[in-house]
Amino acid sequence: MSDSQAISAAVAKLYNTYPFPPEPLLDEPPPGYNWRWNWLTAYNFCTGQKPSHKNVRILDAGCGTGVGTEYLVHLNPDAAVVGIDLSAGALAVAQERCQKSGATRVEFHHLSLFDVEQLPGEFDLINCVGVLHHTPDPIRGIQALAKKLSPGGIVHIFVYGELGRWEIKLMQEAIALLQGDKRGDYTDGVAVGRQIFAALPEDNRLRQREQERWSWENQRDGYFADMYVHPQEIDYNINTVFELIDASGLEFLGFSNPQVWNLERLIGKAPELIERAHTLSDRQRYRLIELLDPQAITHYEFFLGRSPINRENWAADAKLMSAIPEPSPCIQGWRDSQQFFNQDYQIVRLNDAEWQFLLACDGNQTTEQILQSVDASLADVRSLQKQQIILLTSTTE
Repeated sequence: MSDSQAISAAVAKLYNTYPFPPEPLLDEPPPGYNWRWNWLTAYNFCTGQKPSHKNVRILDAGCGTGVGTEYLVHLNPDAAVVGIDLSAGALAVAQERCQKSGATRVEFHHLSLFDVEQLPGEFDLINCVGVLHHTPDPIRGIQALAKKLSPGGIVHIFVYGELGRWEIKLMQEAIALLQGDKRGDYTDGVAVGRQIFAALPEDNRLRQREQERWSWENQRDGYFADMYVHPQEIDYNINTVFELIDASGLEFLGFSNPQVWNLERLIGKAPELIERAHTLSDRQRYRLIELLDPQAITHYEFFLGRSPINRENWAADAKLMSAIPEPSPCIQGWRDSQQFFNQDYQIVRLNDAEWQFLLACDGNQTTEQILQSVDASLADVRSLQKQQIILLTSTTE
Protein backbone atom coordinates (compact mmCIF):
# COMPACT_ATOMS: atom_id res chain seq x y z
CA MET A 1 0.00 0.00 0.00
CA SER A 2 1.42 3.41 -0.98
CA ASP A 3 1.62 6.32 1.47
CA SER A 4 -1.27 7.98 -0.35
CA GLN A 5 -3.40 4.85 -0.11
CA ALA A 6 -2.52 4.43 3.58
CA ILE A 7 -3.61 8.01 4.32
CA SER A 8 -6.88 7.58 2.42
CA ALA A 9 -7.54 4.33 4.30
CA ALA A 10 -6.90 6.03 7.64
CA VAL A 11 -9.25 8.89 6.75
CA ALA A 12 -11.93 6.44 5.65
CA LYS A 13 -11.51 4.57 8.95
CA LEU A 14 -12.06 7.77 10.93
CA TYR A 15 -15.25 8.62 9.07
CA ASN A 16 -16.51 5.05 9.24
CA THR A 17 -15.99 5.25 13.02
CA TYR A 18 -17.48 8.74 13.31
CA PRO A 19 -19.61 9.54 10.22
CA PHE A 20 -19.28 13.28 9.67
CA PRO A 21 -20.97 15.69 10.09
CA PRO A 22 -22.94 14.00 12.91
CA GLU A 23 -26.11 16.03 12.32
CA PRO A 24 -29.57 14.55 13.03
CA LEU A 25 -31.70 13.18 10.19
CA LEU A 26 -34.97 15.00 9.48
CA ASP A 27 -38.29 14.01 7.91
CA GLU A 28 -38.49 17.36 6.11
CA PRO A 29 -36.15 19.78 4.32
CA PRO A 30 -33.46 21.20 6.63
CA PRO A 31 -34.12 24.63 8.14
CA GLY A 32 -32.43 27.78 6.86
CA TYR A 33 -30.02 27.91 3.98
CA ASN A 34 -26.44 28.55 2.94
CA TRP A 35 -26.42 30.88 -0.07
CA ARG A 36 -23.14 29.32 -1.26
CA TRP A 37 -25.13 26.15 -1.96
CA ASN A 38 -27.77 27.96 -4.02
CA TRP A 39 -26.77 28.04 -7.70
CA LEU A 40 -28.51 31.36 -8.36
CA THR A 41 -26.98 33.27 -5.46
CA ALA A 42 -23.54 31.68 -5.74
CA TYR A 43 -23.34 32.50 -9.46
CA ASN A 44 -24.64 36.01 -8.81
CA PHE A 45 -21.98 36.56 -6.14
CA CYS A 46 -19.24 35.48 -8.55
CA THR A 47 -20.41 37.29 -11.67
CA GLY A 48 -22.78 40.08 -10.61
CA GLN A 49 -25.72 38.59 -12.48
CA LYS A 50 -28.25 35.78 -12.41
CA PRO A 51 -27.23 32.68 -14.41
CA SER A 52 -29.01 32.00 -17.67
CA HIS A 53 -30.13 28.50 -16.68
CA LYS A 54 -31.26 26.58 -13.60
CA ASN A 55 -31.14 22.98 -14.82
CA VAL A 56 -27.54 22.50 -13.74
CA ARG A 57 -25.45 19.56 -12.60
CA ILE A 58 -23.98 19.89 -9.10
CA LEU A 59 -21.24 17.79 -7.53
CA ASP A 60 -20.78 17.55 -3.76
CA ALA A 61 -17.18 16.36 -3.65
CA GLY A 62 -16.51 14.75 -0.28
CA CYS A 63 -20.14 14.84 0.81
CA GLY A 64 -19.72 12.96 4.11
CA THR A 65 -23.08 12.28 5.74
CA GLY A 66 -24.87 14.46 3.19
CA VAL A 67 -25.61 17.57 5.25
CA GLY A 68 -24.47 19.86 2.44
CA THR A 69 -25.82 17.51 -0.22
CA GLU A 70 -29.29 17.67 1.26
CA TYR A 71 -29.22 21.48 1.13
CA LEU A 72 -27.90 21.42 -2.45
CA VAL A 73 -30.90 19.33 -3.53
CA HIS A 74 -33.54 21.35 -1.70
CA LEU A 75 -32.06 24.76 -2.59
CA ASN A 76 -31.74 23.90 -6.29
CA PRO A 77 -35.05 22.33 -7.35
CA ASP A 78 -34.09 22.21 -11.04
CA ALA A 79 -30.64 20.67 -10.52
CA ALA A 80 -29.31 17.12 -10.67
CA VAL A 81 -26.96 16.49 -7.73
CA VAL A 82 -24.19 13.92 -7.30
CA GLY A 83 -22.38 13.20 -4.03
CA ILE A 84 -19.10 11.31 -3.66
CA ASP A 85 -17.13 10.25 -0.59
CA LEU A 86 -14.45 7.71 0.31
CA SER A 87 -16.27 6.59 3.49
CA ALA A 88 -18.91 3.93 2.92
CA GLY A 89 -20.28 4.53 6.42
CA ALA A 90 -20.76 8.25 5.83
CA LEU A 91 -22.37 7.60 2.44
CA ALA A 92 -24.89 5.24 4.01
CA VAL A 93 -25.96 8.03 6.37
CA ALA A 94 -26.07 10.51 3.46
CA GLN A 95 -28.39 8.25 1.49
CA GLU A 96 -30.70 7.79 4.47
CA ARG A 97 -30.66 11.53 5.22
CA CYS A 98 -31.69 12.53 1.72
CA GLN A 99 -34.30 9.79 1.46
CA LYS A 100 -35.95 10.86 4.73
CA SER A 101 -36.15 14.56 3.80
CA GLY A 102 -37.32 13.99 0.23
CA ALA A 103 -34.06 15.05 -1.43
CA THR A 104 -34.59 12.58 -4.25
CA ARG A 105 -32.72 14.26 -7.12
CA VAL A 106 -29.36 12.94 -5.96
CA GLU A 107 -27.13 9.96 -6.62
CA PHE A 108 -24.19 8.84 -4.50
CA HIS A 109 -20.93 7.15 -5.48
CA HIS A 110 -18.25 5.60 -3.28
CA LEU A 111 -15.31 7.50 -4.77
CA SER A 112 -12.40 9.63 -3.63
CA LEU A 113 -11.63 13.00 -5.21
CA PHE A 114 -8.80 11.34 -7.11
CA ASP A 115 -11.26 9.06 -8.89
CA VAL A 116 -13.78 11.74 -9.83
CA GLU A 117 -12.98 11.28 -13.53
CA GLN A 118 -15.03 8.07 -13.33
CA LEU A 119 -18.19 10.18 -13.20
CA PRO A 120 -19.70 10.96 -16.59
CA GLY A 121 -19.95 14.53 -17.88
CA GLU A 122 -19.11 17.87 -16.29
CA PHE A 123 -20.63 19.95 -13.51
CA ASP A 124 -21.77 23.57 -13.38
CA LEU A 125 -21.28 23.86 -9.61
CA ILE A 126 -18.86 21.85 -7.50
CA ASN A 127 -18.98 22.04 -3.73
CA CYS A 128 -15.82 20.87 -1.95
CA VAL A 129 -15.96 21.97 1.67
CA GLY A 130 -13.56 20.66 4.33
CA VAL A 131 -12.11 17.96 2.09
CA LEU A 132 -8.93 18.91 0.23
CA HIS A 133 -6.92 19.53 3.42
CA HIS A 134 -7.63 15.95 4.51
CA THR A 135 -6.27 14.38 1.32
CA PRO A 136 -2.68 13.17 0.85
CA ASP A 137 -2.29 15.41 -2.23
CA PRO A 138 -4.57 18.50 -2.29
CA ILE A 139 -3.06 19.79 -5.55
CA ARG A 140 -3.86 16.54 -7.30
CA GLY A 141 -7.34 16.68 -5.75
CA ILE A 142 -8.15 20.20 -6.90
CA GLN A 143 -6.80 19.47 -10.38
CA ALA A 144 -9.07 16.43 -10.61
CA LEU A 145 -12.07 18.58 -9.69
CA ALA A 146 -11.05 21.29 -12.15
CA LYS A 147 -11.20 18.79 -14.99
CA LYS A 148 -14.85 18.06 -14.14
CA LEU A 149 -15.93 21.73 -14.05
CA SER A 150 -17.87 22.87 -17.10
CA PRO A 151 -16.91 26.06 -19.01
CA GLY A 152 -18.47 28.97 -17.14
CA GLY A 153 -18.89 26.79 -14.06
CA ILE A 154 -17.87 27.60 -10.50
CA VAL A 155 -16.43 25.62 -7.61
CA HIS A 156 -16.63 26.49 -3.92
CA ILE A 157 -13.62 25.45 -1.84
CA PHE A 158 -13.05 25.47 1.94
CA VAL A 159 -9.66 24.64 3.45
CA TYR A 160 -8.17 25.16 6.91
CA GLY A 161 -6.03 28.14 7.90
CA GLU A 162 -2.91 27.58 10.00
CA LEU A 163 -2.97 30.78 12.06
CA GLY A 164 -6.50 30.51 13.44
CA ARG A 165 -6.06 26.82 14.21
CA TRP A 166 -2.76 27.11 16.08
CA GLU A 167 -4.18 25.81 19.37
CA ILE A 168 -5.88 22.93 17.57
CA LYS A 169 -2.59 21.80 16.05
CA LEU A 170 -0.95 21.81 19.48
CA MET A 171 -3.73 19.71 20.99
CA GLN A 172 -3.59 17.29 18.07
CA GLU A 173 0.08 16.66 18.72
CA ALA A 174 -0.44 16.38 22.48
CA ILE A 175 -3.15 13.75 22.02
CA ALA A 176 -0.96 11.81 19.58
CA LEU A 177 1.95 11.79 22.05
CA LEU A 178 -0.21 10.45 24.87
CA GLN A 179 -1.85 7.86 22.61
CA GLY A 180 1.51 6.41 21.63
CA ASP A 181 1.05 3.13 19.81
CA LYS A 182 -2.73 3.48 20.13
CA ARG A 183 -2.68 6.32 17.62
CA GLY A 184 -5.23 5.50 14.94
CA ASP A 185 -7.67 4.23 17.58
CA TYR A 186 -10.03 7.17 17.22
CA THR A 187 -12.30 6.37 20.14
CA ASP A 188 -9.24 6.25 22.39
CA GLY A 189 -8.05 9.55 20.91
CA VAL A 190 -11.35 11.22 21.74
CA ALA A 191 -11.20 9.89 25.30
CA VAL A 192 -7.62 11.11 25.76
CA GLY A 193 -8.45 14.53 24.34
CA ARG A 194 -11.41 15.00 26.63
CA GLN A 195 -9.31 13.98 29.63
CA ILE A 196 -6.66 16.55 28.71
CA PHE A 197 -9.15 19.40 28.43
CA ALA A 198 -10.76 18.42 31.75
CA ALA A 199 -7.37 18.37 33.48
CA LEU A 200 -5.92 21.61 32.10
CA PRO A 201 -6.05 24.75 34.28
CA GLU A 202 -8.95 27.06 33.49
CA ASP A 203 -6.59 29.80 32.32
CA ASN A 204 -4.76 27.48 29.92
CA ARG A 205 -4.78 28.95 26.39
CA LEU A 206 -5.74 25.72 24.66
CA ARG A 207 -8.62 25.12 27.04
CA GLN A 208 -9.82 28.71 26.75
CA ARG A 209 -9.77 28.63 22.96
CA GLU A 210 -11.72 25.37 22.93
CA GLN A 211 -14.33 26.76 25.31
CA GLU A 212 -14.80 30.09 23.55
CA ARG A 213 -14.83 28.84 19.97
CA TRP A 214 -15.37 25.12 19.50
CA SER A 215 -16.86 23.47 22.59
CA TRP A 216 -20.53 23.73 21.60
CA GLU A 217 -20.06 21.59 18.48
CA ASN A 218 -17.41 19.42 20.11
CA GLN A 219 -19.86 18.07 22.64
CA ARG A 220 -20.48 15.46 19.95
CA ASP A 221 -17.69 12.95 19.56
CA GLY A 222 -17.84 13.14 15.78
CA TYR A 223 -16.94 16.81 15.77
CA PHE A 224 -14.30 16.33 18.45
CA ALA A 225 -12.68 13.48 16.51
CA ASP A 226 -12.71 15.40 13.23
CA MET A 227 -10.95 18.33 14.90
CA TYR A 228 -8.44 16.69 17.23
CA VAL A 229 -7.63 13.13 16.12
CA HIS A 230 -7.80 13.38 12.33
CA PRO A 231 -5.02 11.30 10.70
CA GLN A 232 -4.43 13.81 7.88
CA GLU A 233 -4.57 17.59 7.90
CA ILE A 234 -2.82 20.28 5.89
CA ASP A 235 -3.29 23.87 7.05
CA TYR A 236 -2.77 26.86 4.78
CA ASN A 237 -1.75 30.50 4.81
CA ILE A 238 -2.50 33.02 2.06
CA ASN A 239 0.69 32.19 0.18
CA THR A 240 0.11 28.44 0.15
CA VAL A 241 -3.63 28.72 -0.51
CA PHE A 242 -2.88 30.69 -3.67
CA GLU A 243 -0.30 28.10 -4.67
CA LEU A 244 -3.19 25.60 -4.48
CA ILE A 245 -5.44 27.93 -6.50
CA ASP A 246 -2.78 28.58 -9.14
CA ALA A 247 -2.18 24.84 -9.51
CA SER A 248 -5.88 24.30 -10.27
CA GLY A 249 -5.68 26.28 -13.50
CA LEU A 250 -8.95 27.99 -12.56
CA GLU A 251 -9.72 31.67 -12.02
CA PHE A 252 -9.98 33.05 -8.48
CA LEU A 253 -13.42 34.71 -8.21
CA GLY A 254 -13.24 35.88 -4.61
CA PHE A 255 -13.57 34.86 -0.99
CA SER A 256 -17.12 33.86 -0.11
CA ASN A 257 -16.78 35.56 3.30
CA PRO A 258 -15.59 38.96 1.97
CA GLN A 259 -16.36 40.81 5.20
CA VAL A 260 -13.40 39.03 6.83
CA TRP A 261 -11.07 40.33 4.11
CA ASN A 262 -11.95 44.00 4.57
CA LEU A 263 -8.78 45.72 5.80
CA GLU A 264 -10.70 48.76 7.02
CA ARG A 265 -12.25 46.73 9.83
CA LEU A 266 -8.76 46.45 11.30
CA ILE A 267 -6.92 49.69 10.48
CA GLY A 268 -9.69 51.92 9.18
CA LYS A 269 -8.94 54.43 11.95
CA ALA A 270 -5.56 55.11 10.33
CA PRO A 271 -6.24 56.49 6.81
CA GLU A 272 -2.53 56.86 6.14
CA LEU A 273 -2.07 53.09 6.63
CA ILE A 274 -5.01 52.37 4.33
CA GLU A 275 -3.36 54.61 1.74
CA ARG A 276 -0.10 52.68 2.06
CA ALA A 277 -2.00 49.41 1.68
CA HIS A 278 -3.28 50.59 -1.70
CA THR A 279 0.22 50.06 -3.07
CA LEU A 280 0.09 46.35 -2.13
CA SER A 281 -1.14 43.59 -4.39
CA ASP A 282 -4.40 41.84 -3.50
CA ARG A 283 -2.50 38.86 -2.14
CA GLN A 284 -0.26 41.10 -0.04
CA ARG A 285 -3.33 42.80 1.45
CA TYR A 286 -4.83 39.41 2.25
CA ARG A 287 -1.58 38.44 3.96
CA LEU A 288 -1.60 41.68 5.94
CA ILE A 289 -5.13 40.95 7.16
CA GLU A 290 -4.30 37.46 8.38
CA LEU A 291 -1.15 38.72 10.10
CA LEU A 292 -3.12 41.41 11.93
CA ASP A 293 -6.07 39.20 12.86
CA PRO A 294 -4.78 35.60 12.93
CA GLN A 295 -7.52 34.15 15.14
CA ALA A 296 -10.19 35.23 12.65
CA ILE A 297 -8.64 33.20 9.83
CA THR A 298 -9.50 29.65 10.84
CA HIS A 299 -10.21 28.74 7.21
CA TYR A 300 -10.32 30.01 3.64
CA GLU A 301 -13.54 29.78 1.68
CA PHE A 302 -13.55 30.93 -1.92
CA PHE A 303 -14.93 30.50 -5.41
CA LEU A 304 -12.99 29.50 -8.50
CA GLY A 305 -14.29 29.46 -12.06
CA ARG A 306 -13.51 27.99 -15.46
CA SER A 307 -13.37 30.42 -18.38
CA PRO A 308 -15.34 31.94 -19.87
CA ILE A 309 -16.63 33.74 -16.77
CA ASN A 310 -18.67 36.77 -17.85
CA ARG A 311 -18.85 39.38 -15.12
CA GLU A 312 -21.20 42.35 -15.06
CA ASN A 313 -20.76 45.46 -12.87
CA TRP A 314 -23.82 47.33 -14.20
CA ALA A 315 -21.82 50.55 -14.57
CA ALA A 316 -23.66 51.44 -17.79
CA ASP A 317 -26.99 53.10 -16.95
CA ALA A 318 -28.64 51.86 -20.14
CA LYS A 319 -27.76 48.24 -19.41
CA LEU A 320 -28.98 48.52 -15.82
CA MET A 321 -32.24 50.13 -16.95
CA SER A 322 -32.94 47.26 -19.34
CA ALA A 323 -32.07 44.52 -16.81
CA ILE A 324 -34.74 42.43 -15.10
CA PRO A 325 -34.37 42.44 -11.29
CA GLU A 326 -35.77 39.91 -8.85
CA PRO A 327 -35.38 39.36 -5.10
CA SER A 328 -32.63 37.01 -3.98
CA PRO A 329 -34.03 33.65 -2.88
CA CYS A 330 -31.85 33.90 0.24
CA ILE A 331 -33.37 36.90 2.03
CA GLN A 332 -35.98 36.57 4.75
CA GLY A 333 -38.81 38.81 6.00
CA TRP A 334 -38.39 41.51 3.35
CA ARG A 335 -42.08 41.62 2.38
CA ASP A 336 -43.10 42.62 5.89
CA SER A 337 -40.47 45.15 6.89
CA GLN A 338 -37.66 47.34 5.60
CA GLN A 339 -35.47 45.60 8.20
CA PHE A 340 -34.81 41.93 7.49
CA PHE A 341 -32.17 39.22 7.29
CA ASN A 342 -29.87 39.19 4.29
CA GLN A 343 -28.26 36.08 2.79
CA ASP A 344 -25.65 35.98 5.58
CA TYR A 345 -28.33 36.17 8.30
CA GLN A 346 -27.26 39.75 9.06
CA ILE A 347 -29.88 42.43 9.65
CA VAL A 348 -30.11 45.05 6.92
CA ARG A 349 -32.34 48.12 6.83
CA LEU A 350 -33.40 49.55 3.51
CA ASN A 351 -34.46 53.13 2.94
CA ASP A 352 -38.00 53.73 1.66
CA ALA A 353 -36.95 53.93 -1.98
CA GLU A 354 -34.92 50.71 -1.88
CA TRP A 355 -37.72 48.81 -0.17
CA GLN A 356 -40.40 50.01 -2.58
CA PHE A 357 -38.23 48.99 -5.50
CA LEU A 358 -37.62 45.56 -3.95
CA LEU A 359 -41.34 45.02 -3.38
CA ALA A 360 -42.01 45.80 -7.06
CA CYS A 361 -39.46 43.27 -8.34
CA ASP A 362 -41.38 40.36 -9.83
CA GLY A 363 -38.84 38.90 -12.25
CA ASN A 364 -40.80 40.17 -15.26
CA GLN A 365 -40.42 43.94 -15.35
CA THR A 366 -37.26 45.77 -16.31
CA THR A 367 -35.57 48.24 -13.99
CA GLU A 368 -36.87 51.07 -16.16
CA GLN A 369 -40.45 49.84 -15.92
CA ILE A 370 -40.25 49.54 -12.14
CA LEU A 371 -38.71 53.00 -11.75
CA GLN A 372 -41.70 54.43 -13.57
CA SER A 373 -43.97 53.18 -10.77
CA VAL A 374 -41.87 53.78 -7.64
CA ASP A 375 -39.93 56.74 -6.30
CA ALA A 376 -36.45 55.25 -6.52
CA SER A 377 -33.23 55.89 -8.43
CA LEU A 378 -30.54 53.90 -10.19
CA ALA A 379 -28.36 54.51 -7.13
CA ASP A 380 -30.94 52.63 -5.05
CA VAL A 381 -30.93 49.76 -7.55
CA ARG A 382 -27.15 49.56 -7.50
CA SER A 383 -27.20 49.54 -3.69
CA LEU A 384 -29.59 46.57 -3.68
CA GLN A 385 -27.46 44.74 -6.24
CA LYS A 386 -24.24 45.39 -4.37
CA GLN A 387 -25.78 43.99 -1.18
CA GLN A 388 -26.85 40.82 -3.07
CA ILE A 389 -30.49 41.61 -2.24
CA ILE A 390 -31.57 41.52 -5.86
CA LEU A 391 -30.38 39.43 -8.80
CA LEU A 392 -30.20 41.05 -12.23
CA THR A 393 -30.71 39.41 -15.60
CA SER A 394 -29.34 41.22 -18.64
CA THR A 395 -31.66 41.58 -21.61
CA THR A 396 -28.83 42.76 -23.92
CA GLU A 397 -25.77 40.95 -25.21
